[in-house]
Amino acid sequence: MQEYSDKELLKLFRNESHRNFAFDLIIKKYQEKLYWHIRKIIINHDDTDDVLQNIFIKVWKGLDKFREDSHLFTWLYKIATNEALNFLKTKKRKNFLPFFDTENQLNRELESDPYFNGDELQLKLQKAILSLPKKQRMVFNMKYFDEMKYEDMAEILNTSTGSLKASYHHAVKKIEKYLTDN
Repeated sequence: MQEYSDKELLKLFRNESHRNFAFDLIIKKYQEKLYWHIRKIIINHDDTDDVLQNIFIKVWKGLDKFREDSHLFTWLYKIATNEALNFLKTKKRKNFLPFFDTENQLNRELESDPYFNGDELQLKLQKAILSLPKKQRMVFNMKYFDEMKYEDMAEILNTSTGSLKASYHHAVKKIEKYLTDN
């Protein structure tokens, strides 16, 4: 199958007769990456699937207005990040939980997740990551697992690269301490 650049996909999408085809290609290209990005924030597989579906609905509705001020990749990640964080906020409000209880609930979901197939060390790493403050957790996941550039992360999270580098450094230190102490 031919690999299309984001610019080619956008051009195809803007052509009314190729819109559905282009959107299918965008989904195929980014679905798995976005799934794992969201999954690291939300933890639960079923919730991640629901959020991912909502993201692609928003993308479908908004892609026509996308001005290409940023890369398609960063625009999609920004939508995914915001949707995942909004999902957690809504979940917290529905359950009347303070934020630290939401983190404990995510930790319990990780332990009971039938889709998690990691060994004990991987589970320990995921618990260490969940113990991080929300921003540090996202920065760590985006840098360590997604191998994202600080510039792209800065665009997605609306912050400076210096702030992200500091957050990543602090996250790594906290994870090292967690792994050593537990």
